[in-house]
Amino acid sequence: MFTGIVTAVGKIARLEPGAGGARAVVEAPGLGLEDVAIGDSIAVNGVCLTVVARDSGRFEVDLSQETLARTAGFELSCEVNLEKALRLADRLGGHLVSGHVDGVGEITRVEAVGDNRVVSVRAPDELGHYIARKGSVTVDGVSLTVNTVRGADFEVNLIPHTCMNTSLGSLRPGRRVNLEVDLLARYLERLLGRD
Repeated sequence: MFTGIVTAVGKIARLEPGAGGARAVVEAPGLGLEDVAIGDSIAVNGVCLTVVARDSGRFEVDLSQETLARTAGFELSCEVNLEKALRLADRLGGHLVSGHVDGVGEITRVEAVGDNRVVSVRAPDELGHYIARKGSVTVDGVSLTVNTVRGADFEVNLIPHTCMNTSLGSLRPGRRVNLEVDLLARYLERLLGRD
């Protein structure tokens, strides 16, 4: 479980294809890996991945074919948002995030508004009904508040801190991003029998 509060930006340093997917080596000098054990989870661009090897400044994860087919941002040299899994004593500064990406969206517009940026995202149609104005959404692992919704298109506001401390500061139209809708919305739909 995660919060969508990114603690470091890393980079895909190596990608080694294999029969069942690929192994990624992630450079993470600012994450502080001394308390990370083999088998721990780290969210990489919003994708919950298991650490299979690590040293002081990098870690390795295995990516299944399913993960590679249903997510974005695992190209060589790509910047990635990183968050270690929650501990029970941690603050919940964002919202509850599972690290299970619901779909890949596309950035359609980035507009500077003072020091902020308003970002428009086109989500897959099937995710549109989960996204609510003033609700939460995760974009590449970053917990954000939805400002407006039109069908499956929505807007979020990026404050300067978010732009400087995550990979979202480099968003451009056409970029594909990992989306996770609010966990509670998915369970509510299931409980109401609309699945």
